[in-house]
Amino acid sequence: MRSDWWKRSVVYQVYPRSFCDSNGDGIGDINGITLKLDYIKELGVDVIWVSPVYKSPMYDNGYDISDYKAINPEFGTMDDFDNLLKCAHEHELKIVMDLVVNHSSNEHPWFMESRSSRKNSKRDFYIWRDGIKNGNGLQPPNDWKAWFGGSAWTYDETTGQFYLGCFSPHQPDLNWENPKLRAEIYDMMRWWLDKGIDGFRLDAISFISKPQDFPDGNIKQLIPNGPRIHEFLKEMRRDVLSKYDVMTVGETGGVTVAEAVQYANAGGSELDMVFHFEQQELDGGETFKWNNRKIILTELKEVLSRWQNQLYEKAWNSLYWCNHDQPRIVSRLGEDSKGRTLREKSAKMLAACLHFMQGTPFIYQGEELAMTNAPFNGIADYRDLESINAYNTIVLEEKRISKDDMLAFMRLKSRDNSRTPMQWNNKHGAGFSHIPKHGSGGESSSQSELSSHETSSLREPWIMVNPNYHEINAEDQLLRMDSVFRFYRNLIQLRKTMDIITHGSYELLLPDDPDLFVYTRKYNEEELLVICNFSGKERTFPLPERFYGAEVLITNQDIVPKKELVLNAFGTSVYWRK
Repeated sequence: MRSDWWKRSVVYQVYPRSFCDSNGDGIGDINGITLKLDYIKELGVDVIWVSPVYKSPMYDNGYDISDYKAINPEFGTMDDFDNLLKCAHEHELKIVMDLVVNHSSNEHPWFMESRSSRKNSKRDFYIWRDGIKNGNGLQPPNDWKAWFGGSAWTYDETTGQFYLGCFSPHQPDLNWENPKLRAEIYDMMRWWLDKGIDGFRLDAISFISKPQDFPDGNIKQLIPNGPRIHEFLKEMRRDVLSKYDVMTVGETGGVTVAEAVQYANAGGSELDMVFHFEQQELDGGETFKWNNRKIILTELKEVLSRWQNQLYEKAWNSLYWCNHDQPRIVSRLGEDSKGRTLREKSAKMLAACLHFMQGTPFIYQGEELAMTNAPFNGIADYRDLESINAYNTIVLEEKRISKDDMLAFMRLKSRDNSRTPMQWNNKHGAGFSHIPKHGSGGESSSQSELSSHETSSLREPWIMVNPNYHEINAEDQLLRMDSVFRFYRNLIQLRKTMDIITHGSYELLLPDDPDLFVYTRKYNEEELLVICNFSGKERTFPLPERFYGAEVLITNQDIVPKKELVLNAFGTSVYWRK
């Protein structure tokens, strides 16, 4: 029997490669997640979303899967995963797997068979087309450009055709028009669900249905929300997901509010919720991210409020500021350069603003510590395929942006900003790497417990550690009652105890104010007033008369009872009355 437990849940995203390294090889792993379950439980969340740990050549950090039923050896073994699942459930934490079925790796056995012959039974598991001959020789079937640069089509000499890879040549798109391919995917999903996982985050799911005439044009406009997308998802729900009490969230680039009502409709015929990207688009984050544009608050308020109001009682919202593909939110919308006080105040303000809205909140690892963007120096510091390809194309080939400007833009917007190692303590390497204790049941010694000789034997992390770990780390935040971690924990507890946060209606106040984000939530006789100052200057907000004497649920500053609220820089206060 399916239920809607996810409506009251809070999700914590783990990017395994950067979360915790349990064996000292410089790469986070599954056992590292298991080691930190107590920490995740202490935060108060209900669900862990685990980014891909499947077997993969790692061209796109695991989002290029070569075996859907195997674990990548650098992350551990299937036994390690089974143990994580068991231990998580013992901690009353659910596990949601990240699943990529828009494309596979070009090293997946399906693709190896598909490219071997035009007559192979797996040929139509992928999208193959003849090229176009003109005066310049054999050209791709159309002018589509891949997400990560270059043509979306790759010529394969073995069979003399082009295959489609909307992201990169290493990630050929699966052909969802083929019912045999869909049946294989559904069988694989059942295999994981029968293991006991609690749902899927479906990567790039809005791209699985392609226009079959393959017209010329911008792939980012042509591919999302294709002609058969809702038919495919209804089939997935009917044949697989409806049989299990699980949660699904779809990454739906290009989705509008109206389309989201179809994807995440209250009737539950497709997905439970979707991730949209309208808020990320406000500084060019999903179209052309390489700039230094800032998000304008009035535009952000319009986007978030429209999604709150137009999905109300029709579909369910997901709430997120950042993830493995976005820069750190305290660097993007808060204040990360003027010391701990303002950094933590702005992080708390951003958390309050989001967590009192209707929907399921998603917290990305380190967000609860106010982790920041990293001070990458040069292109050699980057590991992200998108960032490296963009640099090579825009700077070296097209010469559209200077090297210095591009590196500055990458420090602001690169996906690697969210992928630096989790900052656990102020010891060498931020406590990211551990060495197993022999004969101790798989436990590990953290860097804070290691001798200098043992520390020197640890491999360097796969990507640079942000040097501000001396000041920003979990060990420090767990010791302080005024920390960002504790603030997040309090927000999560309020959501679990107050029906108004789950069910209440939403109304935006002061839509044109350039600094203040103010809204109310109403449910039966209760009302919340959420006031957030997104600026680095003091602002005054006159309280509505009905909130005189109301209880202050949570705040990040001292409050003097008056008819008007004086908000300090990045101040926030939430009032409750009934």
